[in-house]
Amino acid sequence: MAPALKVEQTIQEWGNGLGVRITSPVAKAAHFSKGVPISVEVVKDGVLLRVVGKPKLSLSQKLKAFDPETHGGEVMTSTPIGKEII
Repeated sequence: MAPALKVEQTIQEWGNGLGVRITSPVAKAAHFSKGVPISVEVVKDGVLLRVVGKPKLSLSQKLKAFDPETHGGEVMTSTPIGKEII
C-alpha cells in the first residue's frame, strides 16, 4: 500500500533533543491534532508515530460540547419539592 502523503523534512535541534515539525497536511492525513496521544516506535527502517487514543478535553471544551437536550434530564428547581434539608 502506497503512502497517502509523503514529504521530506529535516530533523532540527529542539531544546535538549531533536524534533521534526508535523505540517498541517501531514497532521490532517494522519488524524493528528493538539492533545492526541500517540505512540513513538522505533522500527526497522525508521520511526513510526501512531495515534493511540483520543485527546483529553479541557473543561471549557467539555462545556462547549454540552447539549442539555442530549445530556440533560435533571431538573433544577428554586423551591424545595420534598423533604430537603436546608
